[in-house]
Amino acid sequence: MKGLSGLFIFFFISVSSIYATENSLVQEGVVSVEQNQTAQDLNATKQALIEARLAEEAAQKAKRRIQKMIRQYTTELNQLESQVSDENVWIKSYASYLTSLEVKQNLDAIKKRIKWLSKHAKSSSDMDELTGLISKENILTSQINKLKGDSSAPFSKLITPPKIDEVPTIANPFEVFTGLSLVKQIDANYEDYKKRKENLNNLILLLRKEVSIYKKLASLNPEKYQNALSQKQTELERFERALDTMTVTLDVYQKRLEIAKISINKGIQKQIYRLARIGIAVLFVFLVFFLLKLIVKKYITDNERFYMANKIITFTNFTVIILILFFNYIENVSYLVTILGFASAGIAIAMKDWFMSILGWLVIVFGGSIHVGDRIRVDMNGMKYVGDVLDISLLRITILEDITLTSIMQNRRAGRIIFIPNNYIFTHMIANYTHHSLKTVWDGVKVTITFDSNHKKAMHLVKEITKKYSKGYTDITRKQLNKLRQHYSLKNTNVEPRIYSFIESNGIDIEAWYLTNAYGTLTLRSVISTEILDAFKEEDDITIAYPTQKLNIDMQSESPTAHNNELV
Repeated sequence: MKGLSGLFIFFFISVSSIYATENSLVQEGVVSVEQNQTAQDLNATKQALIEARLAEEAAQKAKRRIQKMIRQYTTELNQLESQVSDENVWIKSYASYLTSLEVKQNLDAIKKRIKWLSKHAKSSSDMDELTGLISKENILTSQINKLKGDSSAPFSKLITPPKIDEVPTIANPFEVFTGLSLVKQIDANYEDYKKRKENLNNLILLLRKEVSIYKKLASLNPEKYQNALSQKQTELERFERALDTMTVTLDVYQKRLEIAKISINKGIQKQIYRLARIGIAVLFVFLVFFLLKLIVKKYITDNERFYMANKIITFTNFTVIILILFFNYIENVSYLVTILGFASAGIAIAMKDWFMSILGWLVIVFGGSIHVGDRIRVDMNGMKYVGDVLDISLLRITILEDITLTSIMQNRRAGRIIFIPNNYIFTHMIANYTHHSLKTVWDGVKVTITFDSNHKKAMHLVKEITKKYSKGYTDITRKQLNKLRQHYSLKNTNVEPRIYSFIESNGIDIEAWYLTNAYGTLTLRSVISTEILDAFKEEDDITIAYPTQKLNIDMQSESPTAHNNELV
């Protein structure tokens, strides 16, 4: 192009000089045959120059067209490269692979140079170079360790599908949720791997367009774009090989996932069927025991017996349900026995009180020593509690504290709900005021009279009053004791009120003992006490002793000489 421009300038100068000469000759009017010949030559030269100028213009137009096409292709290429974002995981993986290759090549070159310098280094500059190369080798080695695996094969991590964990055996309902979670995770892993393949496929389509553009650019300017075309073709080939591998791997991975999901779904289905069978069995058991409760309610009128029967039915009901669950979820019964043996040994040590309470519950329920509704007294930690049994559960007895003589004399509290562990029946004092058929207890009233009172008359009055007000309870107790003979050996069955007298330092104590309702001892005690007081007041020869002060006065000295305290 530069030679053509020079030729054009040369011809342009020649033509200009010729034109100037011709004009001068015309002006002078000197025209000859030789000048005509020269004019013809000049015309030919002029024609050649015109053709050369046209060729130059055509070449310029072609050059501008090529530049325009290059700009257009470059713009398209930039648009494609903007679509192939650096954040694309495949591009980042390939860039890491190229970086690792470059680092490895540099490291190999440095190692060769270090090896050569180690043998031939003589000058201080060589030693400095050797030291610098060793430091650089350490840095590049650390980078290689960070990029470990990237230099062996590109996309190895992306091509490899997620690991399929061992499919668990679903043996109980709680593992159903684990199975459903695993199925969800499997589907998520498959979708993730499938999405990776779709991203790779879209990336390959963009890379193919880039390769096509680079081919066009290389045809227009081979020197500039041929190397870039080769690199891009190599990159495309590697991505296409990765896509082929993923296509085959995805099919195999999908089949493996389907097998795992089928296994999990079968386990879930089996547990659902088992739960359905257990539900039907439990419903049947509930129905049977519900009918038993209706029968017990219909034919057992005694509240205590009904309560105990209801408790036994409920306990048996839950025991049967627990056995149904055990035998459905323990395939090997001997394995269950072994587990229970080891477990019970450890639990018995750690939960001794609980086991003792359960054993106490068995003793209470099957021994019949205490029933719901009985009035009992329990001595716990130096305190005495008297109340009615509200409930006998597996671990404790619940009583409602009533107003009794114990409440008045000791606790000064009543109405509390007292919880007594069942194991107390082995270690503490528990008294039952209403055991078996007995509903009465012996209670007593003590009255102190003076020594000069008619004690025989006082004893007679007390006996008559106690017989009058306790007669009903006496008759009831006589019948109850006759029933109790069937279960116990009874020697003394005297139920009549008993009157005793004792000489004390401050008077004569008269003790009256009588049978009364175990649930209302204070009421009868109050009635009998007031009746005795009224009866003694009506008698002149009976005086109730109480603390008094007696003063002796010496009339001569008009001053007290002695005094003492006594009961009068």
